[in-house]
Amino acid sequence: MADKKYLVIVESPTKAKTIRKFLPSNYIVEASMGHIRDLPQSASDIPAALKKEEWTKLGVNVEENFEPLYIVPKDKKKIITDLKAKMKGVDIIYLATDEDREGESISWHLLELLKPKVPVKRMVFHEITKTAILKALKETRDVDEKLVRAQETRRILDRLYGYTLSPLIWKKIAYGLSAGRVQSTGLKMICERERERMRFKRSVYWDIKAQVHPEKDRKALFDAKLTSVKGGRVAGGKDFDGLTGKLTDEKKVVLLDEKMSKDLAKNIEKAAWKVISVEEKTFNSKPAIPFITSTLQMESNRKLGMSSKDTMRTAQRLYEEGLITYMRTDSPNLSQEAINAARTMVVELYGKNYLNPEVRQYQAKTKGAQEAHEAIRPAGAEFTHPEKTGLSGRELQLYELIWKRTMATQMKEAEKASMTIKIEAGEAEFSSSGTRILFPGFLRVYVEGSDDPEAALEDKEVILPVLKKGDLLKAAVISPEHHETKPPARFTEASIVQSLEKEGVGRPSTYASIIGTILDRGYVRKDGSALIPTFTGMAVIQLLENHFEHLVDYSFTSEMEASLDKIAYGEEDWLKYLTKFYKGKTGLAKRVEEQDKKIKPEESRTIHITKDGKDMDIKVGRFGPYVVEINGKDEVHASIPEDIAPADLDPEQIKELIKTHAEGPKPIGKDPKTKQSIYVLVGRYGAYFQLGEVTDENPKPKRASLPKGKDPKTVTVDEAVQALSLPRELGLHPETKKPVLANNGRFGPYVMHEGNFRSLKKEDDLHSVDLKRAVELLSEEKGASRRGGKVLRDFGLVAKLKKKAQVLDGKYGPYIKVGTKNITLPEDKRDPKVIEKMTEAELASIVLAAAKK
Repeated sequence: MADKKYLVIVESPTKAKTIRKFLPSNYIVEASMGHIRDLPQSASDIPAALKKEEWTKLGVNVEENFEPLYIVPKDKKKIITDLKAKMKGVDIIYLATDEDREGESISWHLLELLKPKVPVKRMVFHEITKTAILKALKETRDVDEKLVRAQETRRILDRLYGYTLSPLIWKKIAYGLSAGRVQSTGLKMICERERERMRFKRSVYWDIKAQVHPEKDRKALFDAKLTSVKGGRVAGGKDFDGLTGKLTDEKKVVLLDEKMSKDLAKNIEKAAWKVISVEEKTFNSKPAIPFITSTLQMESNRKLGMSSKDTMRTAQRLYEEGLITYMRTDSPNLSQEAINAARTMVVELYGKNYLNPEVRQYQAKTKGAQEAHEAIRPAGAEFTHPEKTGLSGRELQLYELIWKRTMATQMKEAEKASMTIKIEAGEAEFSSSGTRILFPGFLRVYVEGSDDPEAALEDKEVILPVLKKGDLLKAAVISPEHHETKPPARFTEASIVQSLEKEGVGRPSTYASIIGTILDRGYVRKDGSALIPTFTGMAVIQLLENHFEHLVDYSFTSEMEASLDKIAYGEEDWLKYLTKFYKGKTGLAKRVEEQDKKIKPEESRTIHITKDGKDMDIKVGRFGPYVVEINGKDEVHASIPEDIAPADLDPEQIKELIKTHAEGPKPIGKDPKTKQSIYVLVGRYGAYFQLGEVTDENPKPKRASLPKGKDPKTVTVDEAVQALSLPRELGLHPETKKPVLANNGRFGPYVMHEGNFRSLKKEDDLHSVDLKRAVELLSEEKGASRRGGKVLRDFGLVAKLKKKAQVLDGKYGPYIKVGTKNITLPEDKRDPKVIEKMTEAELASIVLAAAKK
């Protein structure tokens, strides 16, 4: 068949390049560059002949069976022309787009636009290896019309939802705002958590922590915590009601205040400390299930600090390069090929002792998960070791995470022993708990939530001395401790994905876009890893909850996803579903028409907050949130800085903002050079310094952000002068001979060169950082976090180990890194001078000795 020609069409050039390696020269592999047509994005996209048609504003003709108007974007017209040219002279066309609904939809659109006259076959695969591609060529099928219809229904549904509700939100709150079907539900979760924090009432309680040791062994110190007094359990944070700030059951616990805890601490100083019980038991822990899309996003966020969007973008590259299986999946199933590969590699790297006797297989718990799909794992019948991939940066980090998780699934359970010691001291009882790892099992390769298994194993162990009932102890330290209850934690990207999955909102392919959209629209901002709703985001959700409650109801959104699944399986009629959703008696079109008359813009733009018994009304406008105070005929408007979270705003802050705005700016001093006044002002993005006043001659006076953590009330003139001296020119970049600058911005201090920015590290000082350090920072991969600790000694390639080795300074002291393994240095080898003099032979003996254990 070598004389025949074939055309294989995929989505991306990377995927095309990888597949091309596996096929003979008579196979032409080309990329469509993603979607080749879609609904119109703006009025300019609509063909001139249809511009007068009212329905084209939606991009869907709701009166003609919801017929979509598909447009080929300008940048895709050349691709279509090129693909048509490549079709000439071929005998068969293979559509090799991704195996999910979106991929099926792209194949269908290609078929509709190219209109080929030769046979067309749909080939699907969940990994890009030679075996998988050749198998897919033999086991082709037709384009699945049901999957295409489900994807089209989803697209139409999202368009109807967004384009019908968004104009209403523009009218009632502010122009440019919008609503999305699943994004709004995700935003609601984040806003609900913020409201919980608003309602939260803080409580104070005290307890006692002691450091004790056996009577005859002062070195064997361990911690013990007060658990009861006179037989009554001491109250902790979980005993308080967050809404009232009071104990949920006063009769069941003893609440200690400062005086009581200090008096008790004094009383037990001279008491006899005696062990009253020792309980020890062994238990096993199992490895986590293989990655699916949601768990990969959660874990990469926790371990690597990657956003959901970055995780999926990086995983897409790994998939297209043939290194992992398809990254959009809700099935944790592992093929027999994957199980064999993992088990073989476990034995090779860790020995038979670490291999689980039985094969572990996993099934999806999620309703609608497709078991034909596989978990996210390294591709192929033999896994590529992370060191042999040739990857670096984020790609290497994510691949290694997937590799480790997959390996762990076929390793033995970790065996642990826990010990609980109860101690009597006068009328008080203390408790201490410890854990020992008897056999690490899968923990040797993978610890959930940790990026360093060796260090994590140390962290997980709390070794207690060998004690028995009746043994006497001595208290070295007795510390009364003050505690405050904490409000519910804000969502992170990891926890919001977990909640969306739990509620059945969205599908594997949508989690990253949900988070990305609400961040991009300014409905949510990130503070560290926390997702905080803005007042604008809260106003949008408030309107939807008050007037379209069912649209942001979790069960309703989950049922919509279930209906789309049924359409994909041919179990539900797509047209009836769309008709009911949009045109029914309680359909969206009718509902919006009715509510438009009822919704009052002023109410929609106002968020009412009660804090400490006082009411606050926050207004939302085009330029952000603000407060209004009416004094007789005068109205004072004051902007609320965007870095103040809704739950953290209190009446005192509002009072201060109003006062500052009403009285006008007051200078804190004068600039020694220019003799101009320096002001501290508060704007939309927080507090800032201003040099001089706004005049006709000087409409934009110099401004600078306050250094992070500084209080506008207590900043000094010197701090202002230093901040206003920025940006600092550090010199010319050695390669480009262009200036390198250091400056302070909204997200902290940074260095900059030709539009290339890098944040300064904790150890860097904005006002003393030099050119050499700035060039070093600018050369680092953008967004990459440093892995491991500071390098104390780099041995390079160690001949005896046939691997590169380094000694690094970790959280728990110096350790050796050899390849992907970390080995703790023995106590007598941890001194910096010893490390400096250590020979290759000594290092190799430590590594080999650790491998034998």
